[in-house]
Order: sequence, then C-alpha cells, then structure tokens
Amino acid sequence: MITDTLENLSRYRGLHPNLDLAIDWLQHYTVGDLPNGRTEVAGEKVFINVMDADLRDAEGAAFEYHRRYADLQIDLTGSEHWGWAVSGTEDKPYDEAADAGFVTGPEQAGGELGEGRFALFFPGEPHKPSCRTPGCDHVRKAVVKIEML
Repeated sequence: MITDTLENLSRYRGLHPNLDLAIDWLQHYTVGDLPNGRTEVAGEKVFINVMDADLRDAEGAAFEYHRRYADLQIDLTGSEHWGWAVSGTEDKPYDEAADAGFVTGPEQAGGELGEGRFALFFPGEPHKPSCRTPGCDHVRKAVVKIEML
C-alpha cells in the first residue's frame, strides 16, 4: 500500500509497467473531467472507474482484496476514510470474474482521501475504502484499476 499526494505520483514510476501507463495518463488528463463509468486507458491493463459513492461506517465493514488488479483510489469531491489490513478471516470467497474477495479483521493502518491525496492498494492487500469521514457521507471518486500480473 502506498499513500501520498497526486503531485508526488511520478515518484512511483518504475514499480510496474502498467503503473507507469496510469501515471502517464494521469499527468496528461484530468480524471475529474471523466463521466461516471469506465474509461479505458490501455484496455484491460489500465482502466478507470468513476463513480458517485455513498459512504459507510468503517466499524464492522469488510475489507476487499484483489488478485489481478491494484486499486489507485482518488476522491474527486468530498473525502473518505480508508483502512488497510495485513490479513483477515475470509468473509466472502474470492470471485475470479469480479477479481474481488472479502475478509474481516482489525484495521492496521488507515487514512483519509481528498484534497489531492491517493491510496494505492496492491493485489492481495485487504483494504476498506468508502468509509465516512466527519461531515462527509458521499464522494465522487475514481478508481484506477492497474493489472499487476
């Protein structure tokens, strides 16, 4: 997991070729100008899902994880809390078609998105996005999906 500001995103160039594709795209386009839905950057290697999301309570919420894709999460409006865990107890089995599984357990780290901050969750890392922050229960966000196979 990496969390930082978008102005520092280029520091992570070289970690994976598909991450480099995402960084290049984000440096040349404004993700906030995209319509809701999926925007392809490089086919299945890199794409962006923009959505309006109602936020949930962090306490008791399951962590999601992926095996194929990393999630680069960016809030476009509002702010959300995210949580991260080293591991957890399986809540819902991994679904290969959705590239998602769910686990429960304690949060080992967390932070807040918004105001130009991002969180990058790698495959296998349980993460809990879309949680309420004080005074915010709805965000418009972008999730850049980066294939890491």
